[in-house]
Amino acid sequence: MYFGYFILTFSISLFVTFLVAVVMRRIGVVDKVKQSARKIHKRTVPLAGGLAVFVSTFFVIGLILITGGFFEYDIVPRNLLGLFLGGLILMIGGFLDDKYNLRPRYQILFPVVASFAVIGFGVGPHIITSPFGGTFDLTQWKISIDGLGTWVILADILVFFWLMGMMFTTKFLDGLDGLVAGITSIGAFIIFFLALQDQWFQPDVAMLSIIFAGAMLGFLVWNWHPAKIFLGEGGSLFAGFMLGSLAIISGGKIATTLLVVAIPVLDLIRVIVRRIQKKKPVYVGDNEHLHFRLLKSGFNQKQAVLLLYTIALLFGVSALFLQSSQKLIALIFLFILMLLVGAWFSKKDSGKF
Repeated sequence: MYFGYFILTFSISLFVTFLVAVVMRRIGVVDKVKQSARKIHKRTVPLAGGLAVFVSTFFVIGLILITGGFFEYDIVPRNLLGLFLGGLILMIGGFLDDKYNLRPRYQILFPVVASFAVIGFGVGPHIITSPFGGTFDLTQWKISIDGLGTWVILADILVFFWLMGMMFTTKFLDGLDGLVAGITSIGAFIIFFLALQDQWFQPDVAMLSIIFAGAMLGFLVWNWHPAKIFLGEGGSLFAGFMLGSLAIISGGKIATTLLVVAIPVLDLIRVIVRRIQKKKPVYVGDNEHLHFRLLKSGFNQKQAVLLLYTIALLFGVSALFLQSSQKLIALIFLFILMLLVGAWFSKKDSGKF
C-alpha cells in the first residue's frame, strides 16, 4: 500500500513538474543567467518548481482522505489542514518572490505566517525525549484564547523556531541542482522507516512521509543536473517546512532529522558567523556555503551533490539504530567536524594553508 501511494505521488509529481516548467517559462517566471557567485547555471531555467511538489503531495493526501483508512490517529485532518495552509502561504510568497524579487523583509513574512498556521492547527509535540534519559514535558504553560483554542507555550515556541530553522536551512542549501530535493527525500525516507518500527509504529506518519518523498523524487527527475526547473523560493522553503513538520508530527524526532540535515544546518551557522565577522548582512547570498566550496575544490555539481547525499544517508540510516544519547554524540561529532572544516576554509582564504 505504501509503495503504491509512493508510485502514484511520484508519477503525478513527474507530470505536474513538467507542466509547471512549461507554464513558468511562458509567463516569464524564470532564473536568468547572471554573473554571480551563486548563479552557476548557464541557461535560463524556470522557477516555482515547488508548486509541483505541493500540488502532488496534497492531491494524494486528498485522495486518501476521501477513501479513508489513514490520517485518523497520529495525524488528523486538522493537522493536515494546517500543513496545507502553511504550504499554500509559502507557494504564494514564493511565486511573488520568483516573479518580482521581493526584498528580504517581505520574504520572511511568508515562512513566519506559515509556521503560525501549523501551530494554530495543533501540530506540535507535547513531550520530547531527553538524550540523557526520560522526557521533557512541554505542556506546563498553557494559554486559552477564546476562538483560538489553547496554546501550549513551550511546544509552540519550539515548533516555531524549529520550522523557521529548517525552512531557512533548505532555502540556503538550494544552490546546486538536485541538492535540496535529494536530501529532503532522504530525510522523509528515514522518518518513513522509523515510523514503521515496532516500538513506534505510526502508520499515518509513514504514509505522509512516503507521499512527500514521492513528490520530491518526481520533481528531482527534472531538477537533476542540468536542471530543467528549480524549486524557487517557495519550493526551497516548503522542503524544510514539510521535513520539519514530519519530525514534529512523528513524536518529536528532531534529533533523527537533524542527523540527516546536520551538515547543511551546521554549514548555515558557519556561514552566518563568517558574514557577521565580515560585517556583511546575513541574508545576502554568497559562495561561502559548503556546496560552493566543494565546487571550488575541484568537484563537479554531480559529485558534490552525491557526496552530500551520501553523508546525509549514512547519518540518517545510523539514526534508525542509535539511542537518543548516541544521536547526541553523533551530532557533537558532526559539530566538531564542521568546526575543523571552517578552520580549514579560513586558513585557505588567508593563504596560510
